[in-house]
Amino acid sequence: MQSNNHGKSDASICGAWVTIGSFDGIHKGHQRIIKKIVGGARKFGERAIVVTFFPHPSEVLGKKVQVFYLNTPEEKDEIFKNMGVDSVLTFLFDKELSRMSTREFIGMLHRQLDFSCLLIGYDFRLGADRKGDIHTLRDIGEELGYCIRAINPLKKRSSPVSSSAIRALIKEGNVQKAAALLGRDYEVRGEIIHGDGRGKHIGIPTANMMPWKEKVIPGIGVYAAFARLGGCTYKAVVNIGCRPTFYEQPVKRTIEVHLLDFNRNIYGETIRMFFVKHIRSEEKFDSAEALMRKIQHDIEVAKKVLSRGTAKKHIPT
Repeated sequence: MQSNNHGKSDASICGAWVTIGSFDGIHKGHQRIIKKIVGGARKFGERAIVVTFFPHPSEVLGKKVQVFYLNTPEEKDEIFKNMGVDSVLTFLFDKELSRMSTREFIGMLHRQLDFSCLLIGYDFRLGADRKGDIHTLRDIGEELGYCIRAINPLKKRSSPVSSSAIRALIKEGNVQKAAALLGRDYEVRGEIIHGDGRGKHIGIPTANMMPWKEKVIPGIGVYAAFARLGGCTYKAVVNIGCRPTFYEQPVKRTIEVHLLDFNRNIYGETIRMFFVKHIRSEEKFDSAEALMRKIQHDIEVAKKVLSRGTAKKHIPT
């Protein structure tokens, strides 16, 4: 088990308000739960603790398909910390943990955290074969001395806000609608690596980024985005695709970033991209010159998109 502690020390507070879940994306539905435990913990002078898992249970149980995660573990910790969570306990989810009964896991957790209140999502299940629903957890709570509260789903147009829905939106390139469910622009971070230098050759230098291989990447196309690098924020145009103008056969998908009004060597640095809007689909052009003219147009479009008030509200810090 990994333990990441934030905020007040354990010695200064007795008891805890706890929530348990995978929380991939920490979307608006998850945020309702986090705000509840933080508010309740502060009211009663206790700790606000998130218990989560890595890898995702679906990965260990063979249900995962291709890339999966909306957040890296580090991103999740940062978001929880910014929301006022005191501690994040990340359990290594493996076959052994998957076989633990609900009573075994909750008993272990209660001995460690001495929590007074457990908040869960409306469809929460825990333990071997997912038998630990709210009724089971309430029965255990009566024995151990904690209360349990379930949070109703947050809905958009009658459908519950879910991580799976957000993954689907991002994969199809609809980063705006995904942001509406996340409560923030979708982030992808990664190291700047060497590419083939074609951007510099046509007069529009780009930086190739290498994200975490398990991260969900927006669908192929051109995007307006904000970039966070070295403590500063820049406007950017991002191309995700296979560069059909230069390659007859499909090649490995790349993420190429052009930072506006920027001229510095950043190889080896980590960049954070916040996707604001899909501008257009990837196209094949007859020449490098035609591609260059299109990219110049993309830059002008991105400037307008990123200068709007709604976009400025989401400038990363």
